[in-house]
Amino acid sequence: METFDVTTASEYLKAALDAAQAAADISSSYYAGNFTVSTKADKTPVTQADVECEQAIRQVILERFPEHGFYGEETGRTRETADYLWLVDPIDGTKGFVRQYPFFSTQIALMHANEIILGVSSGTMMNELAWAEKGLGAWLNGKRLAVSDIDDPERAAISTGNLASIARSEGWANLGSILATADRTRGYGDFYHYHLLAAGKIEAVIESDVNILDIAALSVIVSEAGGVFTDLNGSGPNLETRSVLAANAPLHEHYLPLLRGFVP
Repeated sequence: METFDVTTASEYLKAALDAAQAAADISSSYYAGNFTVSTKADKTPVTQADVECEQAIRQVILERFPEHGFYGEETGRTRETADYLWLVDPIDGTKGFVRQYPFFSTQIALMHANEIILGVSSGTMMNELAWAEKGLGAWLNGKRLAVSDIDDPERAAISTGNLASIARSEGWANLGSILATADRTRGYGDFYHYHLLAAGKIEAVIESDVNILDIAALSVIVSEAGGVFTDLNGSGPNLETRSVLAANAPLHEHYLPLLRGFVP
């Protein structure tokens, strides 16, 4: 199996991996529950670990690339006119982190000229470190990733995530028909089902309620593994992305007409 030589990584990827490690050191130290929790205006929780992880990531990245923009879940956006923009969710899955679920992760991506060109997804407590850079493939713990070649919806394994918007729409029945046809349906959730997809262990991920910081890094990892990653209307990931259809190419083509148009 082909393995990745990290010494050949770009300076951008090296910075992202170093930042992810700095965040992992912090989040793992807090995982046992010794932290304070507050509630943001949108009624989602934020912990000391979220804030400190983002501070550590920001320090690593902006010390190396002070001219770059930075858009973090906890600290917002800087240098909006910069050509390069880092997209960071220091702890994606804070609700789970608070309840000591291991499915949280750190998400770090780099956007250039409105295109996501690099992503690192660190599932600290599950020993899952995935990364990808445009044109250089996708990797998990140093081994190359590739989506599956299953093209029959009746043989597909599908994972769903947040579904509130599509559940309130006329698309709910269409999603039901997709799931009823599939060989296996689960909700692995958060970062993990995208790692499974990129590794060829499931065939599709469907979500209707995300934001770009949740999925930016994962989008390039899936794409570089040979998959197709769009929103439920077929648009590629951008700062306004709120939904996801990610799959291998033939199944993405099959599912998209059934899901298109029901959520923004």
